[in-house]
Amino acid sequence: MAKKIAGVDVLLMVEIGGQKVAIGGQKGASLTRTAETIDVTDKTSGGWSESIMGLKSWSIECEGLVTLGDQGLEHLHKCFDDGTLIDAVIKVGASDGYTYKGKVLLTEFPEEYAQDDAVTYSATLQGVSALVREKNTPTI
Repeated sequence: MAKKIAGVDVLLMVEIGGQKVAIGGQKGASLTRTAETIDVTDKTSGGWSESIMGLKSWSIECEGLVTLGDQGLEHLHKCFDDGTLIDAVIKVGASDGYTYKGKVLLTEFPEEYAQDDAVTYSATLQGVSALVREKNTPTI
């Protein structure tokens, strides 16, 4: 029987020095994958348009609570300030799940300081490489 996954079992991480580190304070994240279409309609298409898949792209949106001293969040600040690439990892489920990996640029990184709420951040991570999907390694 197929297993359902709760959102709390999906974690956005960054690689720092070869180690996967969760971005602290996460409340939510979404992965968007898109593909352009190329029109290949010709006179023999019978009056119907025809398309094939073109270039693909992807991005991650995430939001969370600002957690002072969090290594993952500090890495986002540093990469944004320096304009450097980030190795992003999204782990979906446990050992029977899968993981997405790819390089991203942090293109938006606002923080919100509401008087009557927790300090929050959001981030837009634009993919700049292929997005690789791998099965998670079962734990013994």
